Amino acid sequence: MRRLSERGILIAVLLTALAFVAGSGARQMSVAQNSGSPTGTIEKVFSHSNKCKRCHERVFEEWEASPLSRSIHSPAFRASLEAYLAFSGNKDKALCFRCHAPHINEYEDQAQLFVAQAQSGDPTIDGVACSQCHLIKQVDRTKHLPKLKYAPGKTLYGPYKDFVSNKAHDSMDLELFRKSALCLNCHFAVPAAANLGKANDLLGDWENSQAIKSGKECQTCHMPEQVGESANGENKRKVANHSFPGRIGKLRQEAAKLEVVTEVKGAQTTVKVTVQSLVPHNLPTTHPGWARVVLDLTIRGKNLNKVYGEQRVYGRVYADAKGQKTVFDFQASKVLEDTVLKPEETRVETFTFPTPQDTRSFDVEAALSYAAVTGPQAFLQRIEAESSKGAQDPVFQPIPIVKKAVNVPLS
Repeated sequence: MRRLSERGILIAVLLTALAFVAGSGARQMSVAQNSGSPTGTIEKVFSHSNKCKRCHERVFEEWEASPLSRSIHSPAFRASLEAYLAFSGNKDKALCFRCHAPHINEYEDQAQLFVAQAQSGDPTIDGVACSQCHLIKQVDRTKHLPKLKYAPGKTLYGPYKDFVSNKAHDSMDLELFRKSALCLNCHFAVPAAANLGKANDLLGDWENSQAIKSGKECQTCHMPEQVGESANGENKRKVANHSFPGRIGKLRQEAAKLEVVTEVKGAQTTVKVTVQSLVPHNLPTTHPGWARVVLDLTIRGKNLNKVYGEQRVYGRVYADAKGQKTVFDFQASKVLEDTVLKPEETRVETFTFPTPQDTRSFDVEAALSYAAVTGPQAFLQRIEAESSKGAQDPVFQPIPIVKKAVNVPLS
């Protein structure tokens, strides 16, 4: 009788435990349903790009070499995220990821997971990859900040009408994938600096550019058409390149043109450099906040020694709430200075300097480059510490755009 009583107690305890677990599961399900998150884990709903590689090897290799593949991996992003979280007091942990890992829009309640993944330096989830783009069904442009709308499921969207049926997923042709609107969720404005209004625009008046009026879209330059396989083994056809050239890649060499005119008047020389932007958007686009394009003028005299140098800087200078300059747009409360080259703008810069002496000629060198990262010393040190390349990380190096050199004879 005593043993039966003990058994009864044991059964009662087990039933109570099972009821607790079931109740806990029900509560978790209720939270998931109320959060608006799609059914399933992040990894299941937004498949990792490694799975796509099995059938789309060409696309994967192009994407892997692009900046998009490092959207939450890069040392600069991790250091910036740390600075943002410290500044914001953790008010909106999801904010940076709305562009750097846009599927967070479906998992707002798991923002801390995204933060931890990025901070690890070796995230197991993607930032901007295959499913983060090809599950987009709509981009809402009714408000100042465009917002993408996902349709999580087995259907992937794209620009091809002649897609090949397969067992991995369904495919659907969507006009959005042939339009610039697809890119606007991340490349139109920075949510963190929304209080700046139009002063926060990254692209400028791009929709009225000659390029757009002639029928070009973002994809024309940043996903150029080529001939190849869309999926392994398919017949070759016209496909989109997924290396996303821009600041990185040869496309930047087509971003601007320089012309140099020199006038020598005795002991004084004037050089006029015409800078012509060839892109239908701001140059530079103004995120991150330290983004700058620099025009360097160098004069070389006898034995090619540098005898004069001067710069012009194109970008935005932000101020925080205390009026102090900041390179973090999430701290910005106003724009102190805006020298950005507007879409397809031509600007003439004038330099005056003493004519080089004791030489039959001198060289004028004009060079346009993307500037290296700038910011508080602690921030730069953090990037260096986060990078496997340390101080040799590419973010610390300027990126050449175009250069013009002329030799000027002296009578």
